[in-house]
Amino acid sequence: MPTMIVTINRIFNNAMRLSLPLLLLSHAASAQTFPGYHTSNYAGIHGVISNPATAAGYRYKWDVNIIGADVKAGNTYARFPKSLLFNIPDTFKRNRDYFLDTAAQRQQNGWGMAEIVMPSILYAIDEKQSVSFIWRLRSSGNGGNVPTPIANFFGDNYPNVSYTGKGLNVEHTAVTAHMWNEFGLSYARVLKNGYDGRLKGGITVKILGGIAAGYAAVTDAGFVLNTKRNATITSGMLRYGYSEQLDDWQKPPVRNVKFFNNLGVGVDIGFIYEYRPDNGGFGPYETSDADDYKFRIGVSVTDIGKIRYTKGKNNRDLDLRKDNVDPNAITYKKNESLQQYARRLNNYFTPVDSSEEFVMTLPAALNLMGDYNIDNRFFVSASAVIALTAGKQSITKTYALTQLLITPRYETEMFGAYLPLVINHNGQADAGVGVRYGPLVLGSYSILSDLFQRRVNHADAFVALRLNPGMFKRKSSKGIGCPVNNQ
Repeated sequence: MPTMIVTINRIFNNAMRLSLPLLLLSHAASAQTFPGYHTSNYAGIHGVISNPATAAGYRYKWDVNIIGADVKAGNTYARFPKSLLFNIPDTFKRNRDYFLDTAAQRQQNGWGMAEIVMPSILYAIDEKQSVSFIWRLRSSGNGGNVPTPIANFFGDNYPNVSYTGKGLNVEHTAVTAHMWNEFGLSYARVLKNGYDGRLKGGITVKILGGIAAGYAAVTDAGFVLNTKRNATITSGMLRYGYSEQLDDWQKPPVRNVKFFNNLGVGVDIGFIYEYRPDNGGFGPYETSDADDYKFRIGVSVTDIGKIRYTKGKNNRDLDLRKDNVDPNAITYKKNESLQQYARRLNNYFTPVDSSEEFVMTLPAALNLMGDYNIDNRFFVSASAVIALTAGKQSITKTYALTQLLITPRYETEMFGAYLPLVINHNGQADAGVGVRYGPLVLGSYSILSDLFQRRVNHADAFVALRLNPGMFKRKSSKGIGCPVNNQ
């Protein structure tokens, strides 16, 4: 929770300086939860998060998540010594605590997500139907589309005097952050049992409670640095807003978590087809094991939904055109509240009336999955997350990190080992490890890559505790695939 508020403060610090995402690059967009493990036959309640259809025909009568967490953060502009992952300094020093990629030709981006999976349960009604309850606390942030020269101006000894007298332009750059609670009720069933396969479907309806949100975007801005203490902004608009809750933020941060504030509704929907050539020809009468398929393919759309917020009372869009701008006068000051900062900027630039509300869109994503069963112990899966809300169409949104994941895995009832290999839309490639042993699940899709680098620009980790009947003495050694036999 505290890191989310730091992020939102940084959002507006950077936004008002036209360097929106660059100082939150080390902070935690949403991607697959529990990556690599999420496509497992034993993922249970955790698999429902990425595709609710996975719960249909589940191998056990019930599956309970006790607690779980998944955190990801990264950027393309700055690298950090790995030691900073465990000991974050109060102040950052260039070329000691961070190293900038000032020669890059690409656009610079930053992203992150964090979520806590609270106590949740999957219950198999019968061999075809399941219901699930999933409770999650989530946060997501994105920022980017910053040309490297602009990133250098604001990120490399701001204001960078090497750009004195040179015109700089920002076509469009934006940053958003969002923190919310969700209660999800899911239903899944086998839609069709054929002689060589079965089709499953599922839907999750979520009650959303917005905790905090903020956004900022600079468009069509042009400026010139005349001297270190004087600049001219020739054009540009800043559109920003943050939820009114941030004007009255309390300590400790957990006091701000109100489950039914800023209500909204969300939906996940998914389908899975399993090819089962060895079912003995019994078709709908077959009660084969949950992993008795040769391959399966799945598709789902997750996080369809939005939450409406009332803006802080001092929020205004700003016309940035102004002569004799002191670059240091428009930066966020340490310990300054968002309300104080917004009021100060309203006095510095020209306010433009804007709506008193904004709607923050969830990070909707298309999830694709293919899974091949080699011998009922060894599997290989491929999954993709495709962001559906990225782009410039709206500035009040968070969006998923588009990526492709390939995971060889070995699985038995009590043990699983996963080797996720991932590449994201920024071209960053990673290798990681996941392990499931009894009730414990933990892993990271970037840990192997990070081990062989002195400095890193992204990292992730996940951990969970869960229970199901397979972890206890079973009444029968047969019928693993039949939920009624695993009570």
